[in-house]
Amino acid sequence: MCQLLGLNANTPTDLVFSFTGFSQRAVEHKDGFGIAFFEGAGARLFVDHHSATESPVAQMVRNYPIRSRHILAHIRKATQGGVALENTHPFQRELWGRYWVFAHNGNLTDFKPKLHAAYHPVGQTDSERAFCWLLQELAKNHASLPSVAHLSETLAELVPQVARHGTFNFLLGNGEALWAHCSTRLHYVLRRHPFASAHLQDDDLTVDFATQTTPTDRVALIVTEPLTRNEDWIALTPGELAVFVDGQRAAL
Repeated sequence: MCQLLGLNANTPTDLVFSFTGFSQRAVEHKDGFGIAFFEGAGARLFVDHHSATESPVAQMVRNYPIRSRHILAHIRKATQGGVALENTHPFQRELWGRYWVFAHNGNLTDFKPKLHAAYHPVGQTDSERAFCWLLQELAKNHASLPSVAHLSETLAELVPQVARHGTFNFLLGNGEALWAHCSTRLHYVLRRHPFASAHLQDDDLTVDFATQTTPTDRVALIVTEPLTRNEDWIALTPGELAVFVDGQRAAL
């Protein structure tokens, strides 16, 4: 299965520490990687169909001074669709004058929805097909950008229609909120004052967040498997949809 990483914060936040540990998991997931992060209304997207342990794009990302309130990253282990750039997550589309990004971990069988002209996959993955369908159905239900609460209500109705086709762990972000759906495994941690040190699971690296934050900072980190050894990660339950806004979990 692929690996997911999402960050949602109330202030622009550095992802280098978490991405360093996350990218080590590409040893077992070699079929590409990608990262998307928002800067105001804009979104930067870096993808490569080569492994994150070897890709010069991944090396650039590790050295890039990423500071964003909304970040999605993905390490791919291909199930449907060949190892190619067009099949590499995250995927990006526009809806209601806002960028949306999406990354999926899992496998959907016999998922062949009718898609209209505005949303068609470029690649051959079940993941991009599901993303296109979700945006299409959101557009059908809302004429303009609704509140996060109304979007969450609509997604809660739409997601089970996809999830019945297989494993549908995903992250979906629009620069305002980050939605996370668990079919099998997905975890999150909330970092807030008083901040402490964290130790990576996959690398011999420690960071003291207290030296890099202010008392008002809040950060939510969502991953397939916990990245650190000494933080209180919370497991989402299968079938659970969560939404994060301003670095904390919001009510659905």
